[in-house]
Amino acid sequence: MKESGQDGVCSFLVKFSKKLKACSLSGLVETKGETSPMKTTWYCPLDLSTVLEEEEDGVIYNVVVKQQHGAPTSATSSSRSQCVKAGTEEKLVQHLLYSFAMGDSSFITIFLSTYRSFTSTKRVLDILIDRLQHPPGESTKSQTRQPFNRAVCMVFSMWLSEYPEDFRSLGEPGLLLRLAPLLPSDPSGTEIRGRLLRLAEELSEQALLPDSSSDRTTPSPPADPTKFDPTNILGFPAGLIAEQLTKIETELFVRLVPYHCLGSLWSQRDKKGREDVCWSVRATVRQFNRLANAVMASCLWPTQLRSQQRACLLEKWISVAEECRARKNFSSLYAIVSALQSNPVHRLRRTWLETDREAVRRYEELSNIFSDKDNYSQSRELLKEEGTSKFANLDGKMTNRRQIGSSAQGTVPYLGIFLTDLTMLDTAVKDRLENGYVNFDKRRREFEVLAQIRLLQSSCKNCVFITDEAFLQWYQSVPSLNEEESYRLSNEIEVPCEPSSGRTLNPTVIITRCPNLNSSRTSLVADSDSHFDFHSPVCHFLSKFTKHMKSPSVSCLDVDSSHPTNDPIPSALTPSTPVKSHRRSVSCGNNPTNNNKGSGPEMRIVRIRMDLQDGNMYRSILVTSNDKTPTVISSALEKHSQDPKQAPRYELIQLLPEGKELVIPATGNVFYAMTSSSVDFLLCRQGGNTPFRSQPISTETSATFPRIKAKGRRLFF
Repeated sequence: MKESGQDGVCSFLVKFSKKLKACSLSGLVETKGETSPMKTTWYCPLDLSTVLEEEEDGVIYNVVVKQQHGAPTSATSSSRSQCVKAGTEEKLVQHLLYSFAMGDSSFITIFLSTYRSFTSTKRVLDILIDRLQHPPGESTKSQTRQPFNRAVCMVFSMWLSEYPEDFRSLGEPGLLLRLAPLLPSDPSGTEIRGRLLRLAEELSEQALLPDSSSDRTTPSPPADPTKFDPTNILGFPAGLIAEQLTKIETELFVRLVPYHCLGSLWSQRDKKGREDVCWSVRATVRQFNRLANAVMASCLWPTQLRSQQRACLLEKWISVAEECRARKNFSSLYAIVSALQSNPVHRLRRTWLETDREAVRRYEELSNIFSDKDNYSQSRELLKEEGTSKFANLDGKMTNRRQIGSSAQGTVPYLGIFLTDLTMLDTAVKDRLENGYVNFDKRRREFEVLAQIRLLQSSCKNCVFITDEAFLQWYQSVPSLNEEESYRLSNEIEVPCEPSSGRTLNPTVIITRCPNLNSSRTSLVADSDSHFDFHSPVCHFLSKFTKHMKSPSVSCLDVDSSHPTNDPIPSALTPSTPVKSHRRSVSCGNNPTNNNKGSGPEMRIVRIRMDLQDGNMYRSILVTSNDKTPTVISSALEKHSQDPKQAPRYELIQLLPEGKELVIPATGNVFYAMTSSSVDFLLCRQGGNTPFRSQPISTETSATFPRIKAKGRRLFF
């Protein structure tokens, strides 16, 4: 924008403030013409801001012009700040070298955290190398060259410190060898050049010895079910179990790469050739599923136990969940609660009736932490209060050091919260503007969520734990149970029967798992708002967006599945557990909550896939109550990088449980035509015979985090 335009805005603001002053003073004049005994001095400080947009050489800036007026005799002051809203890839990369001087101090941090959503490391380095080959100024000592060199050192120093894996992922040292000689010759540039050359040597060694690199996600060998003793868990104190689980979760959370949670990267994990995408998130999910499986196996495997003895196992895991809560380990806490809410465990009516009433009460309190009431307000409030505190706040009193040790505790969140927030953000906000510019405002919103993850990670980096080999040996011996095996064991414990006329145990949760590559796809649901007092645009945006959502879903993550098929079940286990005479008839889950009263939601996220040559890919699509079938098909084609104009040639099919299908009418309303039993859709050509119509949706392995539907009736795992 020209300077004359800015002067016009400033002139308008000055005139407006004077007029406002005159109107305010007129109200102070006495209507009867009498003079006031006191001399009144009017003073109204104004801080008027104007937000403008300016486009310059491939970049759109948000410009904030502030006019501050003090006393009438004081001079008018103005300030101007600008930040990037959108731009071409090339201009955004080049802006790294000028952002700090222009006052956009957060641009470098945001760019390095999110650039993988719209470009690659190789592309960024190519653009920077081209710019370094033509630096500003005639000599190294010119006034324009020196600040340029400082910016170059700042960018690469931050990049190497925060994301060294970006350079290791190049695969070959060519780019680094081209970059190193172009760096400034001052001490900072020399130090950065040395680090780049060392990375180039590592890449050269990996190219010569490809087998030398170890796989970070190598799964552990399958457990031997003959060595598994479920009741051994009773011999470990609950605090020790929680400590070891917190140790495992903390180590995984510290290793988590925050940008792996970005929705644009998370949606690529099913793409052929992208098996290593989001490896740090996959590791966290495997641990979540492994713990939930351990809880279920220990409660179901000893089928010959009496109800009173099995109730002791439930009480043990409830105590462990309490200890996890005290250690702010929300990931393990949710895994244990989810396993106890699973249908194979929940349906054991006689066992729950024998469980101590006080233990069930505590269990229900822990379950309420993850209630979907008011958009999961309780779990969010806990993260906001205890995210960076040293100790948990239980019943309004901070837990003392004697209970959980002398060292401060970090906070391990349930990662599904952040995954859902970022996936919803990726689905609801476009990656590019209509002119093709990269929407960098979207990256700023995503960074605010990633910053919360980094803040929690910082609280966990100094935690110290002691390994207990005995518990880890038991934990690693737990065999994996698939859905069929879990139900078989549960039915052996308590044979299914017709419901009685008295009080019944209506299941609040059903857990389903994907046993192999041909198993059904599941979904993940978590929270969708911020967890700290970050009064930022993304928090406000997500809170308003999710207020109208019903069971927003996110694609599941593939994890390992090695299930014993015909493994023998150990012989009867009869630990000497006394029967408690004070037990009463206590049940869990008799009153499932229903938070869906009223007219229902106005929008929902579904997952649509189509047959592509580069693999079967899911894309999350936002469907509102106003969307017709052609609109949804066009959006899905665009998400899959296909021509939206070909929408009339495609049909939309909802994939239902048990291999059933529902063809959405060509002119129907998708939101009202779809059923609530599934969020998975298939997009195929009309009259075509795609291979996916004859087989269930496949996953690499079993499913991921649980998905609790809005009514609290089902849980997918």
